Amino acid sequence: MEQQEQQTQGQGLPRIGEQAPVFDAVTTHGNISLNDYSGQWLVLFSHPADFTPVCTSEFVAFQEVYGRLKEMNTELLGLSIDSVSSHIAWVRNIEENFQTTIEFPIIADLDQKVATQYGMVMPESTGTETSRAVFVIDDNQKIRAVIYYPLSTGRNMEEIVRLVEALRTTDEHGVSTPANWNSGDKAIVSPPKTKEEAQERMNSDEYDCVDWYYCQKDIK
Repeated sequence: MEQQEQQTQGQGLPRIGEQAPVFDAVTTHGNISLNDYSGQWLVLFSHPADFTPVCTSEFVAFQEVYGRLKEMNTELLGLSIDSVSSHIAWVRNIEENFQTTIEFPIIADLDQKVATQYGMVMPESTGTETSRAVFVIDDNQKIRAVIYYPLSTGRNMEEIVRLVEALRTTDEHGVSTPANWNSGDKAIVSPPKTKEEAQERMNSDEYDCVDWYYCQKDIK
């Protein structure tokens, strides 16, 4: 019975390629809705609780990469099941103790509405804290990537930046990105669809081919 209940709770969770669930929420920057980010990319992330050490380290690190994300037309939006007053007190504390001003908004999700829509509270959890979830939402408000981390492990911000760069490169150039890809590296092109195309690709100076199905090219 318990297993069935958990499965039911997970059926409506957003998946990669689906439209992001619409929300209208109270934040440290006032009321914000998903539609406010129309035409922009968005990294929506949750953290377990304010005034906790791992979360504090993450917020300092998120702020450090915020400028780079903004250069890619990408915004940051945090969330936890804490009040606006708690969020405000915490970011003021971060500013005082870590000389870091948190410039992005944080959702105060006291009723867990947004967290439930995005599956940020694990069904087997005995508490109300949200997991360390990351949702990358594109400028068409589709979910492009989802990452979950355990409560004990802080996130790697360079990987989140890399992920956004890779997804935007895919959209702009129609390519895929290999393992450990970073901006400026060669990207993978789709395998050829015919024998003739495979031969042409192997003979072309445009591609760097290991074999007919594995070719890369420079992205400019």
